[in-house]
Amino acid sequence: MFNIFKFFRKKKVESPEHSVGIVELKEASPSKQGKSRRRETIEAIVIAILLALFIRAFVVQAFKIPSGSMENTLLVGDHILVSKFAYGLQVPKLSLIGWSVKRIGGVPVLPIPIMDSAVKPLWGGVERGDVIVFRYPEERERDYIKRVVALPGETVEIKKRVIYIDDVIWNEPFGVHKVSQWTAGDNFGPFTVPRDHVFVMGDNRERSHDSRFWGTVPISDIKGRAFAIYWSRDPSKSWPKGIRSDRLGDGIPSQR
Repeated sequence: MFNIFKFFRKKKVESPEHSVGIVELKEASPSKQGKSRRRETIEAIVIAILLALFIRAFVVQAFKIPSGSMENTLLVGDHILVSKFAYGLQVPKLSLIGWSVKRIGGVPVLPIPIMDSAVKPLWGGVERGDVIVFRYPEERERDYIKRVVALPGETVEIKKRVIYIDDVIWNEPFGVHKVSQWTAGDNFGPFTVPRDHVFVMGDNRERSHDSRFWGTVPISDIKGRAFAIYWSRDPSKSWPKGIRSDRLGDGIPSQR
């Protein structure tokens, strides 16, 4: 005898709606799951790299102090943060000016191209006393860090280590003199700073190669303003004795 209830129960299970539901519940094969995970990992890495490059180019960049030209404000082994948007927007140029080599554990791993850039002043402005990072005019692939002493249109003169700006003594607490004998940079000028340029000097006055010797810095070549020390270690001492914990998180003084 034909069982109509059994017939309809069977049709109900095999209805299109339920078939779709069964298909959707099927698990992906292990190979597909592995490919999906790898793709997600690669996407996450690419996004992280692009985000890091964006932050480095336009927001903030880390630098390490290699010399004593900015003592006692900055010491060899200080790691600092530089605001890339302090004076405007950093606009990259399609111009290769050199290469840097990424090192891990002292071993060269990856060559990185150094592209030229220029700051487009949209806000803020350079002020006397700012500590800035800029492209060294004589070797543009190198970055220098100095303090702004004179602004565009101002006349700077140095007489026996005393700095005059427009014939007025600049009373500043930053400069130190660690050499007793007179040196070539102890007297300078008078010199009028060109338009759209700044005159810079290192705080360690007798041990700094700066505007007294190679000229002024175009404002367009400024990469940013140094504002904080996030890590510091004396390279002449072993780990962890060389860590300067008292410097971690210190701000970099200016006249702002």
